Amino acid sequence: MAALLSGAALAIAFAPFGLWPLAILAPAALFLLWDGASPARAAALGFSFGCGTFAAGTYWLYVSIHGFGKAPVWLALLLMFGLVAIMAAYHALLGYAASRLLPARGPVRWLLGLPAGWVLLEWVRGWFLSGFGWLSLGYSQTDTWLAGWAPVGGVYLLSLLLACMAGAVAMWHLEGRRSAWPALAVCLLPWIAGLALERVEWTRPAGAPVAVAIVQGAIPQDQKWLADNREYSLRRYRDLTLSALGTPLIVWPEAAAPDLANNLVAYLADLARAAEERGSSLLLGLIRAESQPESQRVAYFNSILALGEDAVWYDKHHLVPFGEFFPVPEAVRSWMRLMNLPYSDFSRGPRSQPPLRIAGLSLSASICYEDAYGSSQLAAVRESTALVNVTNDAWFGRSTARHQHLQISRMRAIEAQRYLVRAANDGISAVIGPRGEFVARAPDFAQTVLRAQIEPRSGVPPYARFGNFLVLLLAAGGLLAALWSGLRAARG
Repeated sequence: MAALLSGAALAIAFAPFGLWPLAILAPAALFLLWDGASPARAAALGFSFGCGTFAAGTYWLYVSIHGFGKAPVWLALLLMFGLVAIMAAYHALLGYAASRLLPARGPVRWLLGLPAGWVLLEWVRGWFLSGFGWLSLGYSQTDTWLAGWAPVGGVYLLSLLLACMAGAVAMWHLEGRRSAWPALAVCLLPWIAGLALERVEWTRPAGAPVAVAIVQGAIPQDQKWLADNREYSLRRYRDLTLSALGTPLIVWPEAAAPDLANNLVAYLADLARAAEERGSSLLLGLIRAESQPESQRVAYFNSILALGEDAVWYDKHHLVPFGEFFPVPEAVRSWMRLMNLPYSDFSRGPRSQPPLRIAGLSLSASICYEDAYGSSQLAAVRESTALVNVTNDAWFGRSTARHQHLQISRMRAIEAQRYLVRAANDGISAVIGPRGEFVARAPDFAQTVLRAQIEPRSGVPPYARFGNFLVLLLAAGGLLAALWSGLRAARG
C-alpha cells in the first residue's frame, strides 16, 4: 500500500498539479521500501509503485477509449490496465535487479545504481513496444531551475538528476550524519548549476519576428465526425481562418476538417487563394488518402498540409497504438469488424522528414503525441528556426491528459531553445517561448483565434546535437560501476 500510494503521489508532480518536489520524494520512498527487501519482494513493491503512478497518471485512457472511442467498457479497462501493468513492470524489473545485483547500502547503490537504472529504463520504455515516455521524471521540472539542464541533455538528464536526489534523500535517511554532506551536495548543486544554465543563450535570433494565428475550432469530439455536422464544422474553420487573414502564418489543429482532404479540394483551394491574396500562409492538420498501386490498396495518413509558395505534406510517423494502428493478428481484426469496432490502420510517414519552409520560417513539425519522442525529431530541429505541433486532445475530455501533454510540448521548446506553436482542437492551444514560457495561451473549450509573434532562432544546443547519447553514457557507466561493486561485495 505504501508503494502504491507513493506511486500515485508521483503522478501529481506533473501538470496540472505541478507539485514537483514529489518527483524526488516519491522515488525516494520507493528506494527506502526496497532497502533490505528480497528480489521477489522488491519486484512486487516496484510493480505496486508503477501501478499507482500510471493508474493515477493515465486514467484518461479510459475516457478516450470508452467515452469517445465507444469501445465496450471491458475492452477499455483491459487496454488501460494492460498499459498500466506493462509500465509497472519496468519498476518491478528495477527493484528485482537492485535487490539481486547492487550493493545493499552505500553511495554506489543510492547515487549510481538506482538512479542509473531508473533512467535507462525510462529511456527503454520511451521506445520499446512503440514506446510510451509519458510521466518521465524530468517533465515535472518545466517551471524550475532544473529546466536549465534540458538544452544540455534533454528530459532524461533531468530524470537522472532527480533520481540522484531521490537516492541522496534515501541515503541520508538510512545512513545518518555520515552521509549528510554528500547528500546535501547532490541535492543542491544541480539547482545552482541549473540556474546558471538558464541564462545561457544556446540559440540566437535568425530573422525578424513573424506573426502567427492559431485557429482553435473547439468542435466537440463526439460531434466532429457526424455527417450532419460536416458543413457546420467546415464553415466554422473557414470563418475563423478568414478572420485571421493578413497574419503571415495561420495554423489549424490536428485533423481539423471532418473529411478527407481528397474530398475538400475546392474548399482548400478557395482558402489558399484567399490567404495568398492577403499575404498569409496556411498550415492545416488534415487526414488524407493516397492510392498504393503496388499493394492495390488505399493508404490513409494523418498529415499537415503547408500551403505557402508550394504545397508540401508532413505525414505523421509515430502512430498511436490502438488509436491509429492496431498491432493485432488478422483473426482479431475480423472479430473487430464483426463487433463494429475500429480496425483500420493509418500508414506511417517517413521516419525523417525535412522542416516545413513556410512564411519565412523553417518549422520542425510533429502531430499529437509525436512530440513525446524528442530525440526522433532532432534532425529536423537542427535545421529549423521554430517548432510546430498540431494535436487533438479533445479525445481526453476535461482530464489531466491535455495538461500533461502541454508540459511535454514545453519541454521540447526548452530542449531546442526555440519557439513552439501548438494548435489544439479545443485546447490547450499556445505559443511557447524558448525557455518554456507562455507567450500566448488560448482559453480551453472555446472557439478562438490566438495571435502572437514568434522569433526565428538558429543554433544547435548540445542536446539537439548529441541527443540522448551523453546521458545514456553517464547512466550506463554509473550502472556498470554499481554492478561491479555489487559483484565484488557478493564475492567478499
